[in-house]
Amino acid sequence: MKLLLGSRNPGKLREICEILREVPSLELLTWEEVAFSAVEETADSFLENAQLKARRICEETGLPVLAEDSGLEVEALGGRPGVRSARFAHEGATDEENIRLLLRMLEGADDRDRRARFRAVAVVRFPDGKELVGEGELRGRIAREPRGHSGFGYDPVFIPEGFDRTLAELGPAIKNEISHRRRALEQIKRQLLELLEKG
Repeated sequence: MKLLLGSRNPGKLREICEILREVPSLELLTWEEVAFSAVEETADSFLENAQLKARRICEETGLPVLAEDSGLEVEALGGRPGVRSARFAHEGATDEENIRLLLRMLEGADDRDRRARFRAVAVVRFPDGKELVGEGELRGRIAREPRGHSGFGYDPVFIPEGFDRTLAELGPAIKNEISHRRRALEQIKRQLLELLEKG
């Protein structure tokens, strides 16, 4: 079965391919093989944004599409940046700009006020209208300064529960085992395997 990955983010694509390559009979396609238009994330929730992207790209290409929306929610900031994680500082912001703003907003906060979680929602949309949904989260806290060089987004300042290093210090192998995206995609993977078994 062909499955088009509805993202152009190289970091996300790497992680998704790493996790879903374990599904037999699944051919993963990216925007490099099948072009599709950019879809603006205008919804107020991760689920709605993922559905918006999956539905539009599925309609445009006629292929089953996996789309995902994810972000960081910080308790002391009332759940922000949330769905605006990638554009927290401003539209088109770099990872460094978003991290700088986040750390500035948490300046002087103690560890309790630095509690946070990554959330991910993945949606697979089929041309017949059927949808699969998977959700995952990873709890942790925000570090006081960026550390580490792997990953992307807020990885250099996010310390997962049970660890004393950031995701960027832990590296891709550990991140892919524990991440919010892994947990959402594991649910999708189980559902895809059931579908493939049924033929």
